[in-house]
Amino acid sequence: MGIFQPREQIQAMSGYHSPQVDVPIRLNTNESPFPPPQGWVKRLSRVAEEIQWNRYPDRSASELRRIIASRHSVSAENVFVANGSNEVLQTILLTYGGAGRTVATFEPTYQMYAQIARVTGAQVVIGERRADFTLDALEIERVMQRHSPAVSFLCNPNNPTGLVEPRENLETLLENATGIVVADEAYAEFSDWSALDMVTENRALAVTRTFSKTLSMAALRVGYVIAPQWMIADLEIAALPYHLDSFKQGATVAALEYTSEMEERVQLIKNERTRISQSLQSMGVTVWPSGANFILFRPETRDAKDVWNQLLDAGILVRDCSSWARLEGCLRVTVGTEPENSAFLNAMTHILGA
Repeated sequence: MGIFQPREQIQAMSGYHSPQVDVPIRLNTNESPFPPPQGWVKRLSRVAEEIQWNRYPDRSASELRRIIASRHSVSAENVFVANGSNEVLQTILLTYGGAGRTVATFEPTYQMYAQIARVTGAQVVIGERRADFTLDALEIERVMQRHSPAVSFLCNPNNPTGLVEPRENLETLLENATGIVVADEAYAEFSDWSALDMVTENRALAVTRTFSKTLSMAALRVGYVIAPQWMIADLEIAALPYHLDSFKQGATVAALEYTSEMEERVQLIKNERTRISQSLQSMGVTVWPSGANFILFRPETRDAKDVWNQLLDAGILVRDCSSWARLEGCLRVTVGTEPENSAFLNAMTHILGA
């Protein structure tokens, strides 16, 4: 029976997932609360009609890479595109991680960094954030000097805390890193700075992005990375051939014609983020400042699991982080539409008796 067992790294882990419950208001997975533009949806039938379905897709996703590159004023050779930013992260770890190598994260942070690193056979070392979830530059230096990781992750804004990482911390990481540095910017559009201008050919920095948040394309699963051309060439070797299908390429190219319309929603989400934060604070709830489209909070006067269950009874699903290491008693709410956010705040008022 032993040969039918998965590798011990797989046996030691449970899969990363967010419970999906059939409720009217889902505020647990940091998706955009707005549907994509109808103009794009109508375009999809034409995209499908124009595909030569008996032919393999463009292996290098040339047109999509060119358009993404033009958005960021880089060359298409600085862009790698994949099935969501998670596949981008996996490709980076397949290329530069693996057995006998070390991957560094600074916890709490996005769980998939450690998950994918271990699945690909790497050892994970953890740097600790302060009690307020900020990261000390001295801790960055300690982890780099002690462990010499092949890949180091810095999430900005950080998930699940929402905190914006100071630029100085990324500079410290780059100065001390012994391998690849990945700045994961899944929520960059909601933040006040980006590391894209730090990408150069002589710096081992990769900046990852996703279309799942601002561009309302979570169902399509497309992500990309901006990095030095030599790094992109390495990633293309590790990636499976034809990994990005023709429909996905065509649909994303079409969606990028509607970016202005979709990016107008960012300010709406920021305004609602402020409203939610201020309202929760007025109820005596601990709230961490967020530069993303979600808010981490701790209901100090009530058990977090009980609050989560009562929200669920009210038809509202948020993320229960209370059992996660370093996040005891915490919940996370995605910023939704104005009516969804009002329903969440009304429910919280009732639950807390505020």
